[in-house]
Amino acid sequence: LKELEEIVAKLEKGDVPLDNAIEEFKKAMDLVKACDDKLKDAQDTIAKIVDDNGEIVDFDVE
Repeated sequence: LKELEEIVAKLEKGDVPLDNAIEEFKKAMDLVKACDDKLKDAQDTIAKIVDDNGEIVDFDVE
């Protein structure tokens, strides 16, 4: 996430050459996907709770 924030700050300055900006944007999109995947995995993990009998109970995280 920190690397993504650094890329965004660099691109927001507007002084990055176009070729570099495109490469940084591609890298940022890969990082966004990785963060999104981790978030979805965490949500899936949280969505399963074990009840008092040891049974897995699904619940809506929204």
